[in-house]
Amino acid sequence: MKDFKGNKKSLPVRYCKQCHKPMTWRKKWENCWDEVQYCSERCRRAAKSHTVGSGS
Repeated sequence: MKDFKGNKKSLPVRYCKQCHKPMTWRKKWENCWDEVQYCSERCRRAAKSHTVGSGS
């Protein structure tokens, strides 16, 4: 990703596990792109609350 020169069509896309919205690679996520699962804090919290309550 270090040679990116403004062509946003070539950036990788991943879909949020909670809301299924597309997320495009960001410089902020350069070192942790493999770990990015949710598009926002809201989706992360919603997914966490669903998995905690699903045990019963």
